Amino acid sequence: MMAELKVLCNGIPDQLPELKPRDTSIPHAPFRNNNLSEEERKTAIKNALRYFAPKHHKLLATEFAEELRNYGHIYMYRLLPQFQLKAYHIDAYPCVCKHAAAIMLMIMNNLDHVVAQYPHELVTYGGNGQVFSNWAQFWLTMGYLSRLTTNQTLVMCSGHPQGLFPSNSSAPRVVITNGMVIPNYSTSADYDRMFAMGVTMYGQMTAGSYCYIGPQGIVHGTTITVMNA
Repeated sequence: MMAELKVLCNGIPDQLPELKPRDTSIPHAPFRNNNLSEEERKTAIKNALRYFAPKHHKLLATEFAEELRNYGHIYMYRLLPQFQLKAYHIDAYPCVCKHAAAIMLMIMNNLDHVVAQYPHELVTYGGNGQVFSNWAQFWLTMGYLSRLTTNQTLVMCSGHPQGLFPSNSSAPRVVITNGMVIPNYSTSADYDRMFAMGVTMYGQMTAGSYCYIGPQGIVHGTTITVMNA
């Protein structure tokens, strides 16, 4: 398995994998209503294409427009990993430091088919608790984590990896924000529009922070909250 997981080091593949039909054997997220204008649809597609080399834009623009029309969001199904997503032993992950391997393990646990609510849409729980906004972000993040050292910090903004920044061994290895928007523009309709355009996502409590442990965590957290109240 260690050899198979080495593909995580590569980031987004330069040679695009074959687009396969949608897997009907697992649950999928419902259509995401967004009410995008024509200009906003174009912006959503441009935002998705920024992850790819220009040589792929013609093919992917049509594909992403269809995903947006059919599902209300661009998930980039073409980039679905071809190996089983689950929490493998920490030593199986390609990395420079164990901190990064732990985070990779947590991400893949969140996307495990027996854990995630809608695994192919990167939703762990709650209907819209995203780990990432699309599969390009998964590959980019895994590529960064495979190179992360104890003197660096990976900065994440609503699923989008900003990159590795110099820090120190006492700093967090990853800093994450999700759904950071101005309150005057944070209605459900605003969120649906911005999520469709690929500029924000709702990480729930433990989906976008990669630390979901299911009912165990929910029961424990609720108990502690009630006891303290």
